[in-house]
Amino acid sequence: MTVPARVLTIAGSDSGGGAGIQADLKTMLALGAHGMSVVTAVTAQNSVGVQGAWELPVEAVRAQYRSVVDDIGVQAVKTGMLASPALVTTVSELLADVGVPVVVDPVSVSKHGDRLLADDALDAVRTRLLPRATVTTPNLDEVAELTGIVVTDEVGMRRAAGRLLSYGPRWVLVKGGHLSGDAVDLLTDGREEHWLRATRHDNRHTHGTGCTLASAVSVGLAWGLTVPDAVRRAKEYVTGAIAAGFALGAGIGPVDHGWELRART
Repeated sequence: MTVPARVLTIAGSDSGGGAGIQADLKTMLALGAHGMSVVTAVTAQNSVGVQGAWELPVEAVRAQYRSVVDDIGVQAVKTGMLASPALVTTVSELLADVGVPVVVDPVSVSKHGDRLLADDALDAVRTRLLPRATVTTPNLDEVAELTGIVVTDEVGMRRAAGRLLSYGPRWVLVKGGHLSGDAVDLLTDGREEHWLRATRHDNRHTHGTGCTLASAVSVGLAWGLTVPDAVRRAKEYVTGAIAAGFALGAGIGPVDHGWELRART
């Protein structure tokens, strides 16, 4: 029996199912991996916003991680919502010797503008977490928080990527989805540059986009793809998921994680 690639997500729970742990596990399943989870926080969340968030104790996070890694093992790790300096530091320490690709999605604000990362955790992300990253996947709001650079064009994306690389990740994927025009992202390791472009879809139902992209990258890395190939495949997947995003509740609906599966039937 063939065992699928094993991918671990370390992130918060989204009770509405569109982002966070739920989006990560849906993405991993859709792309043929076995997803596992370390829950760092529980949120009360739906299509209109985040009504509450409660982080788990570091002991609970550490125990979940050891339980999975020491028995089942992992081939890639993805991090999402870590909320506090203590959680960022704990996860960074756990990843110090994991020995597999790590995708860091530096989640700080939800799709609805709700704060998901404490202000005093930003320095820990820069100095403790990003040096563990094989690739980090910030959007432009997260870029501004981490670097102080407000990106308004592709020149700014290149400048911001250079600043992010100085914090220690091997690769940086600056997501330009908040700019006008086509959806353009910049992937670079300081030597190579890969500009990834896709047609922008006129669909407001994009909840979970960042989590989905980072998880898709982690699956590609777990299967042994190079970082550029994993990111290209992830971009194709999330572009299709955005196009198929659907209304749910009274606000912003989720991307469709199962769009490829449905397209085959």
